[in-house]
Amino acid sequence: MVSGLLPDVLPDFGEAVWHAAELSTATGATLATGHAALDAQLPGAGWPVGAICEILQTHGQHNEWRLLMPALRVSNSTLAPGPVLLVGPPHVPFGPGLAAQGLDARRLLWVLASATDERLWVAEQALRCTGVLAVLVWLPQVRPEQLRRLQMAAQAHRKLLFVMRPARAQAESSPAVLRLLASTQPDSDTLMLHILKRRGPPLDQPLLLPARPARLAALLAMHRGQADLAVPRPVARRACSTGFVQGVDDALGRTASAA
Repeated sequence: MVSGLLPDVLPDFGEAVWHAAELSTATGATLATGHAALDAQLPGAGWPVGAICEILQTHGQHNEWRLLMPALRVSNSTLAPGPVLLVGPPHVPFGPGLAAQGLDARRLLWVLASATDERLWVAEQALRCTGVLAVLVWLPQVRPEQLRRLQMAAQAHRKLLFVMRPARAQAESSPAVLRLLASTQPDSDTLMLHILKRRGPPLDQPLLLPARPARLAALLAMHRGQADLAVPRPVARRACSTGFVQGVDDALGRTASAA
């Protein structure tokens, strides 16, 4: 009886009702990804603000900077200035390389944390910090209820939150509103994205995005074949403070006071 009334009742709710066969309109703020092909497939045409975006990758691949750099570069110049917090990245961030792509390396706050509980704690505290612009956290292992806690914090404080996870996690449940599987092909300069989850119909075909910015690709093409390319000097790695919790508290405290 009730199901028979639904077709007559649903139009009264207008855009508040999402039809699974259609791409949903964004219910909150979004930030353009900087990739036109990806924006066209996302609700609100961009990364959702105040929600988890998961980026899944196979072991040994690290495409998150290629994927996120355009949005982080734009947000760093158009939104309220604030740091981008990196929690447990697998490699030392190369500041000069990021700066060359338009991201102010001085706004990077890098937190060394090995245990999952530590990474979750740091990420949640950062999401609560007014001055933080975005949080990137690497979580090789995490439970759905732990992700839900991060989702609630991101939603409550309207922050950009990107969670990097291994490709094998695609079979696990997740509260993320957007899940992407990112990979590159051998001998190719293309970034392949499978949209595993979005508010919209399934996307059967992967998206193919340039893996490098057009300007960088042009420069590399000009110098291809030259064997004597200059090799950048490695960046010295700073020692991590021994007091993990106290060190993070101090860093976030300075961020909040400067905001």
